[in-house]
This record gives sequence, C-alpha cells and structure tokens, in this order.
Amino acid sequence: MKQMHNIPKGWQYLKLKKLLTQDIKNGYSPNCPEEPNGSWILSLGNLTENGFDPSPAKPAPKGDSRMKDFLLESGDFLISRSNTLNKVGRTILFRGEIENCSYPDLLMKFRIDETQVTNEYLEGYLRSTIVRKYIQECASGTSNTMVKINKKIVEKIPVVLPPFPEQKALADLLSTWDKAIEKTEQLIRAKEHKFKCLLNELIYMPSKKGEWKQIQTKSLFKERKEPRRGDLPLLSITNGTGVIPHDETNRKDTSNKDKTKYLRICPGDIGYNTMRMWQGVSALSSLEGIVSPAYTICIPGEKLCPLFVAYLFKMPFMIHRFYMYSQGLTSDTWNLKFPHLGVRTNCRDFILGSA
Repeated sequence: MKQMHNIPKGWQYLKLKKLLTQDIKNGYSPNCPEEPNGSWILSLGNLTENGFDPSPAKPAPKGDSRMKDFLLESGDFLISRSNTLNKVGRTILFRGEIENCSYPDLLMKFRIDETQVTNEYLEGYLRSTIVRKYIQECASGTSNTMVKINKKIVEKIPVVLPPFPEQKALADLLSTWDKAIEKTEQLIRAKEHKFKCLLNELIYMPSKKGEWKQIQTKSLFKERKEPRRGDLPLLSITNGTGVIPHDETNRKDTSNKDKTKYLRICPGDIGYNTMRMWQGVSALSSLEGIVSPAYTICIPGEKLCPLFVAYLFKMPFMIHRFYMYSQGLTSDTWNLKFPHLGVRTNCRDFILGSA
C-alpha cells in the first residue's frame, strides 16, 4: 500500500511494528476435553465482524503444561491468520471477558505501546476498510475458502495515527456507532421474533374467536374475465409497487398493440402473473384499467378481506404451495391458471368476517 500523504497536520503514518511492545506470536491448539473445567481456549468464531463474541470458546485441558504460555491478558490484541478471504485478519481487543483463557494456533497475539496509541482507537482502526483491503491484498492461498497471512504482513499494516485527543474522540465515536448498531440489530431481531409469533398465531394456531377451516383458495374467489375494454387505461402489475399505470414503468410501450384480449381489473381485485405466481408476482389493485392477458384476475368473495389475502399470497409458505400447484415442463412454462388455484389453506371464521 502506498504511503498516505494527505493526512492532517500532527498526525503520523507508520507501520504497526513501530507500535508493538513484543513480538507477534502464534497460538497453540491442544486436544480439548468435551466437559468444561474452568479453563478455556478461543476459536476463530470468537472474532466476529462486530467484535468479540465469547460464546464459541471451548474447554481447554488443565494438564497441558504448554497452556500457560498462551494465556491471554486484558489488553492483548488477537488477529486471525487463516480463514476465508472476507474473514482473515479479523482483529479484536481482548478485555478479559473470559478468565483462564488461551488462544489457538489460527490466531496471532500482540500488545501495543499505550504511550503512543490507545487500545480502543487501534481496535477500531484495525477493523476499518483500509486495513481490511490491505490484508485481503496480502493474503495468499489456493482458494478463497482458506487463505493465510503471516507475522510480517501484520507488522507492515499501515497505521494512520492522530494525536491522543483525536484518538479518544474517534474511539468514542466508533463506540457510539457500535452500540447503536447493536441496539438496532437487537430491535430487528425482536421485531422479527414478534412477527413470527403473531404470524404463527394468526395462520397456524386455533383461536377462541373461531375454529380452523381447510379451504380451497379458488373457492374464495371468482375469476374476472372481461376482455374488449380498450376504453380503460393500461395498467401494469409489478412485484414491488403493486398495480400502477403502465406509463410509470420502463416496460415497452404497447399503445399500438391490439388490446382486445386484455383483461379488466378493478379496485379490490387481485391480479397475478399466471406464469410467475410461483415467484410471488401478485398484487392488490386500487385502480380500474386493463392488464395483459398474461395475468389472472381474481375477485375476492364478500367475506374475504382483500388486503389480508394480498399479504397472504406473498408469504413464503403460500408461494411454495403455488409452486407445487403450477404446471409445465420447465420453469419457463410453469403456470397457475385459475382452475388450478386449488391450494388448500387454513382460515379462521373471524378472518372471513363471520365472527
């Protein structure tokens, strides 16, 4: 990597070796027992993209005299020396999260001079895109499934070093970002879990408000087959934005094409691509117009909530059933015409409006 000249005044550009207080040292991988005994050894899985995860640590043997030479202390840096291309060189600062803990042969350990650089700043910097790119360029191996770096590559990692006040400010900012990301990820996981629970309750579980019924999907609809409505505007059914005017898409202009076979679609109808229903291409219409005869138009029954069905048709388990009921020799010709829309699904009385 070329030296960086455009750094702020008072900042330094140097190699990681200049910051080390001891040589970089490979770890040791003993034969590990299955039962915990109070001693632990890390694995590559402890070094994640977002920092240190203590859970993948394994029990370490107590009777191995070599283990004491590889025990970790708070303030040690660990870097993976062998892994896939996108994971090799992952670095974390060990903060004493696990007592009596050592590190394996696939990791390297080093300590830095804290009179020159703070641990927190260097940890954030070593996880930056600049360092990740440098390590990936230097890593070698027969394939991307397992590449390696060595002590010399780590020693030559380029470090941009600001004065101490800036180091602390940058480390605090990175810490704030990490906490915000962690909270966001926790919130996403919680919402996903809640959604799955609600979906399970709504779709699969019995309710006091009504009993489950096995119903053929096509019995809930009527097919709308109304061609020869050239007086209506041309619409398009999209997978992402629903039913929209054709001129709002990038599709080919068919204004001069014979549209006598085009089908009318009305607000509240659900249209689906006859040859792409098994890919989830369907939408609830809020417009009146005509669409290509490549689509099937369904009119929901009086006791059926169209919006609910529109969401239901997008669910993976329903799309899988549409896939099973589609007919054709190859995926390019698979189709699900209305007479074959016999997918059995579970509905409760209150969903159909009878409660």
